[in-house]
Formats: sequence, C-alpha cells, structure tokens
Amino acid sequence: MTTVTTATTGAAGAVGAARTRLEGRDKVTGAARYAGEVPFAELAHGWLVLSTIARGRIRSVETAPVLEMPGVLTVLHHGNAPRVDGDYTGLLGRPDPVTQVFQHDRVPYAGWPVALVVAETSEQAREAADALVVEYDEEPHDVAFAAGRPGTYTPDPETDKGDLEAELAASAAVVDEEYTTPEEHHSAMEPHAAMARWDSGRLEVVDSNQGSGWVSDELAKLFSLDPGSVRVRSEHVGGAFGAKGIRPHQVCAVMAATVLHRPVRVVLTRRQTFSLVGYRSPTAQRVRLGADADGRLRALDHQALSVTSTVHEFLERSADPGRVMYDADAHHTANRVVRIDVPTPTFMRAPGEAPGSFALESALDELAEKCGIDPIALRARNEPAAGPVSGLPFSSRNLLACFEKGAARFGWAQRDPRPGIRREGRWLLGTGTAAATFPSGVAPSTASVTAEADGDFTVRIAAADVGTGARTALTLIAADALEVAPERIRMKIADSDFGPAWVAGGSMGTRSWGWAVATAAADLREQLALGGGIPPQGITVRSDTAEAVQALAQKERHSFGAQFAEVAVDVTSGEVRVRRMLGVFAAGRIVNPLTARSQLIGGMIWGLSMALHEEAVRDQASGGHVGADLAGYHFAANADVPPIEADWVDDPDPDDPVGIKGVGEVGIVGAAAAIANAVWHATGVRHRNLPIRPDRILQAGTAAHGAG
Repeated sequence: MTTVTTATTGAAGAVGAARTRLEGRDKVTGAARYAGEVPFAELAHGWLVLSTIARGRIRSVETAPVLEMPGVLTVLHHGNAPRVDGDYTGLLGRPDPVTQVFQHDRVPYAGWPVALVVAETSEQAREAADALVVEYDEEPHDVAFAAGRPGTYTPDPETDKGDLEAELAASAAVVDEEYTTPEEHHSAMEPHAAMARWDSGRLEVVDSNQGSGWVSDELAKLFSLDPGSVRVRSEHVGGAFGAKGIRPHQVCAVMAATVLHRPVRVVLTRRQTFSLVGYRSPTAQRVRLGADADGRLRALDHQALSVTSTVHEFLERSADPGRVMYDADAHHTANRVVRIDVPTPTFMRAPGEAPGSFALESALDELAEKCGIDPIALRARNEPAAGPVSGLPFSSRNLLACFEKGAARFGWAQRDPRPGIRREGRWLLGTGTAAATFPSGVAPSTASVTAEADGDFTVRIAAADVGTGARTALTLIAADALEVAPERIRMKIADSDFGPAWVAGGSMGTRSWGWAVATAAADLREQLALGGGIPPQGITVRSDTAEAVQALAQKERHSFGAQFAEVAVDVTSGEVRVRRMLGVFAAGRIVNPLTARSQLIGGMIWGLSMALHEEAVRDQASGGHVGADLAGYHFAANADVPPIEADWVDDPDPDDPVGIKGVGEVGIVGAAAAIANAVWHATGVRHRNLPIRPDRILQAGTAAHGAG
C-alpha cells in the first residue's frame, strides 16, 4: 500500500483554502431533505407514548378504545411488541436498555417509552397517543443530586501520584472550592426521525444519525439480523452533538414496519428528546490546588461527581482535563457517579472537558489571584513537558502560542488585574481567560475511490456530515490526494453499504475519514500512473486504515486553545452581557478555514450559553422536567451573542497524513470559565455554580455588600 505523507500544497491546493459547503445551496433553498421529510409510498406514522411516573410498573395499556379511532393501525407495547436481543457489545459498548423498547413492564424513570401508536397520518397517531390510557403501579423515586450522597462509586481507576495532603500543607497558596454545572441538553435544530421498511427481505432505514454504519450494526444486533441485510442512510443531519446514535425511535420504526409490512416513520417531539436521546449530566466538582508563592503547582486534586440512570452506566469524565493540562508534584483525579431515577446521560459536545474545564480553569484563576500572578503567566509557569499523568510525549502542544497570539489580539496587556475597577454607567466591566483542550483521536475507517471513465472521481465513505462541513472537507482532501480540482470529485457519504467508518463524534470524524480517503486516493493515483490512465470501465481502490491506526506510537494527542471574554455586569438588575469573545486554537491542520471557523465559533457560543443560560430543572415530586421545551430550556439567542472571533496557530499533527487534529469540540471548552472569570474581574465576586443567572448576581452582590 502507498505510504501517504503529510500534504502541504499539492497540485490542486484545495486543503487550506476556504470553500463554501457543497450542499449549502440545497440546504438554504429547501432542496436538501432530512430524515423526516423524505417521501415514501404507503408511509405510516408512529407516535411514542412515554411514562408519566418516575418509577414503578405498567399495570395496563388500554388499547381497545384507541384502536377504534380513525386511521389507527396498531398500538405496540410490552405485551405485543417484537422481541429484541440487548445482550451484545456494540461500537461504544453495551447498549442503553432504553433502545430495547417494550420488552417488560418496568418503568425506571419519567419519560420511559411505554407504547407506540401507529396511524395513517401523524396527526391521527398523535391524537390517538394522547388518548391512550396507561395505568401504573407507582413506586417511590429519587432524582435528587448532590455531592456526598449515598451510593456514589468510582467506576474507573483514579489517577494518583505524590503525597497530595503533604503538598497542600506545604503550599504557600491553596484553592479548595466546589463548582457545579446543571443538567444540559443537546437541542439539535432537526428533530430525531427515522423511517424503516422492508424491501426484498432487506431492512432499509432512513435516519438522522452520527454514523450510518454504527446504527446499522446496532439494529442488526438488536433484531438478530445478518449485518449485510440492514442498510441505513442519513444524507443530511441538522445537528447531533452526541445525541444521534442508536435511540428508541429507530427501534420502534423497525418494530412497526415488521408488524405492519409497510414503511413507518417515527419522529420525536422536542419534549420527548428531553428523556429519550440523552443529555449532559449535572456535575459537582471539588478542585484543590496548592502552589508555591511564585505560582508553581505543588498539588492538583480534581474530583468530579455525575449522575447516571439505574439501568445503564454513563460517566461524565469531568476530571480528565487536569490529567493533560497541568503538572504538579502531587496529582490526583477521580470521576465518580451515582445512580438515580433519571434517564441515562450521554455524550454531549466535549463530554467531560466542557464541565471539567469550567471547574479547573476557574480554580486556576482563583489561584492566580491568590498568588498575585497574571492568569496567563500562571498557566505558562505550569506548562508540562510531557503528559502530567501518563508521562507520554505530546504529538504537539502549542497552548502557549495560542495564549501569546490571543493576548496580543485581545489587548490583554492593558488589563488592570484589580477586580471591580472598570465601569461604564451602571455596567461593571471585566475580562477573563481560560485554556481549552480536547483529545485528538483517530479510529479505523474504510473508503473507496473510483476513477470514472469520464475523468471524474467518486469517493464513497460511510461518513456523517452533521452540519460540520465534513462532506466538503473530505472533497478537498480527496482532490489534493488525487492532484485534481475539487470540482472533479463526487462525494458520496452516509450510507452503511459503503463499509465500516468511524462516527461523527469525539472530534475524530474528519481525521478518521480523511485518513481513509487520502490513502485510497493516493493508491489510486499511483495505479493510474503505472497503468497509463483510466480504463473504460473505470477503476476502484479501497482503503482500510486499521493497520496504520494500530501502528501509531503512543502519545498525548490533543487540540488546545486559549479563550478570552469581556463582559458587562449590571449589578442593579443582575444582567450579564458578553461584549466580545476571542478564541485562538491549536487544532491541527485546518482543512477548510470557512467551516472550521464556523465550528469553533459555534462551540464558543455554546460555551456562552452554558455560562449564562442553560439549565434543565427536575421536579422532585414528579421526577420529570420543568419546561422540557425550547421555551422553558433557555439557551443563547442571537441577541445574546456578541462579536466572536476564532483563529488558530499552525499546528499540523506530524503523525496524520493530512495533519488533522479536530475542531468540533475544543471551541466550547474553557469558554464558560473565561466568562465566569470575567464576571469576577468585573464584580469582585466568584460564581462557581452555572449558569450565572441574574438572581445569582444579585444574591452574590447582596452577600458581598453585607460582608463589606
């Protein structure tokens, strides 16, 4: 196989040049059809019914009156649904039991699927679902989350080096604080939707997901089917952020299509997504830092607690960032979890790093204040030469270059470090900064590249473009590897028939797919050069990067960044306005500056939203959400978003054929901490609990005034 070297310019020079999305026009004109819009003959519509209790058993499902309603075709529930097999290990481990719908009468949390009503139209299905009576035997539930509660356990090994207590005792400056983040939800613009049908003995699913091959494999295992008998397509996806893997609606669509022998589509409502597709767990984190008078860290202790359901374990790894970011003589991190009667959390943009960076980077800012050291200088003083816990070398680490470039552009040198000094009328002004990091991984993938008789090239890969611009980025990578113009590339993605490929997740998608595409394209180019051209029937080359990925040397591989924010705080109303943000990132070679900048800015906006707005609240009495919709769950609107700039430093990964690291998640990391640190600089009051709501600003101001 041809060895692919790191691309620099190439004959086409496509990588590194700003390009609009290939499908952009189709999306803004409505020509691009999403999973809930693709027409099918004889399509029936399913509507899920969810539990109204938080714990107990289903006593009865009164289907008879509903089956007599206009258009109703069937009602599936635990008494009549097809059986599935959940005893398997998939791509990301054991499946969440919520995907094994209607298999028993137990209800482990509010919003658990209890029935599916299928009708000729979605309106008929919804009316019938609303009319369905389900009786329960209710049991006491527990949805309370707090640090130190019984039942807490540590599923993964803690990291530990040095004598933590001794180093804390010997430190000239110590920070010992607790930080909390609330439950947060993905809120993708496009709802979850899936259509299933049987065609000549083969199951076909048109879905909105983060990996067609992933969903195909899970459905095959659940329904005990041959993998080749399942095809999943997902041409366009309107946002995912970790929530669009294998979920109950896909399984329900397959069940209904199997029973009715006709296509069935199931679309989730916004309210249903709050219990069926996962979320970011709330966290309670304790950070202890000890340092010499000059700011050199002697001790770093980060302990994080999150929740999971009683039926499946998911761990929000909020303590992980400290294992990479800063060294200390004594270093301890632990991720703990507690089971309560709530749905299972899942991956959500920058899982672990997003909430973990808020706690760690806020604590670093507090330590800088105690030491009388500039926050950037403190971070530079504790820059590690190798992984603080692993001891492995970094593939590259350009964090300080990000801070240097960002500080110059933001005007950090002119900042008065004293809090509460700057004022414009009723507004107090402040600036803050924080570091960002996210792992840069790669997973085996396959791709095929065909040289067509007309001189163009067709690339096929089961990649997923969830709004990131991956389709366009892969086209640019293929063009450079083939040394042709991007216009000669036909990019086909999101079809499980194209073979195994990694999912759109973990900031690994474009890197994993790009490696496979570049390898196949380079092999094809070599074959064409040796063979003297394209034969009339065309020629196809297929790649599999499993061996190359396995051969990678062990290193700490991460993207890094420096976040800056300026805020204005009205202490009379509690309003916080972010006036400007700047992020500078070291995120590998940037394939398409236009879409990469969009990804980074989108992450920073989400960090702003995390800092000031987002908070899902559970009613302790019912166990369900209060305001489970986009009216009750607040996030940043256009009016909340200030001018935001995102830039980067040169940082190609020398071990990647294209030099990619990943930009999908690092943009959100550290953004909330930078804003919280800016609020402290404006007011002199620390806010350790997100979101920083107006009432919390007012309460903190009152407390500070009383203490004064």
